Amino acid sequence: MQITNLRLAVLVGLASASTWMVGPVRAQVPTIRIDGSSTVYPVTEAVAEEFQAKNRGKVRLTVGISGTGGGFKKFLRGELDIVDASRPISEDEMNACSEKGIGYVELPICFDAITVLVNRRNDWATSITVEELKKIWEPSAQGSVTQWSQIRAGWPSEKIVLYGPGADSGTFDYFTEAVCGTSRASRGDYTASEDDNVLVQGIDGDRFALGYVGLAYYEGNRERVKALAVQWRKNKVETPVSPGIDNVLNATYNPLSRPLFIYVSRTSADRPEVRQFVEFYLAEGATLAKEVGYLPLPDAAYTACLARFDQRQVGTAFGGVPEIGVTIDEVLKRQPVSDSKSAAKTRMAAPPRGAKK
Repeated sequence: MQITNLRLAVLVGLASASTWMVGPVRAQVPTIRIDGSSTVYPVTEAVAEEFQAKNRGKVRLTVGISGTGGGFKKFLRGELDIVDASRPISEDEMNACSEKGIGYVELPICFDAITVLVNRRNDWATSITVEELKKIWEPSAQGSVTQWSQIRAGWPSEKIVLYGPGADSGTFDYFTEAVCGTSRASRGDYTASEDDNVLVQGIDGDRFALGYVGLAYYEGNRERVKALAVQWRKNKVETPVSPGIDNVLNATYNPLSRPLFIYVSRTSADRPEVRQFVEFYLAEGATLAKEVGYLPLPDAAYTACLARFDQRQVGTAFGGVPEIGVTIDEVLKRQPVSDSKSAAKTRMAAPPRGAKK
């Protein structure tokens, strides 16, 4: 028995020594920490996989999907190098970064089209207007607008089962701004998740479901769900417009088209592996964005983004709120700001909501 205990003690000691010796070697592999929007996730994950394949064993990337707001919360705690964001940084987040001395470089990386989905067995709806979407999703609809028949005559007297992003999602912020007129103004009686895969699964499982997700999650699940064409009176388009790359490019899928972003920590940007990853992202992002169902930016925009990153231009080109219908050219011409006073001036100078750019 004594010999057995001695052997056990030796084995434990060797294991501890081995862990002590291997630990520092593993720690030498640098890690890039990314989290945030589930909408941006498919692009960033694709870029991360390609980058790791190219730099096998030299760098490790982690990519999470806690939502845009969740990503910025982690960013403020110093837990991330890059935030995936499906909306611009908010004024509260700007102020928090300023108070903590945290700098960030804002980089648009592709376009998205928020897509309104229904179950494939839905045989009554092929399109919907922005006004009807507002009727469904505005805060006053909670508990009062509950059936399809209340939205449009001829639709069934069946309960609408709603799915949508949670409050930490940038898609939630943008959709409520575009549809309801105020960011974060929404009914609360729906199934919410920051993971668009969960929303697709829910819509796929209920004939009377309706929800909204990023375009890539529709493109990857066409056999499971159906997208509704959207009509917006302010857009002066005679017929409803389907979500898709061409309609985003020709600016007819409004007001649900928007740019997507990554926010790079100013401090992290000076690390060689982060710098190399961001440069790789801007070089390969156009191809990979298209592969996962999003619309790449024009080539000139990626060149401008690279220049912004190389110069470490800290701040945002927005006024702390999402802007509807803004063009990438306009965004990249603006001087980034990082304080709320300058942000307020930017917001006041922005064209009215829905105005042509």
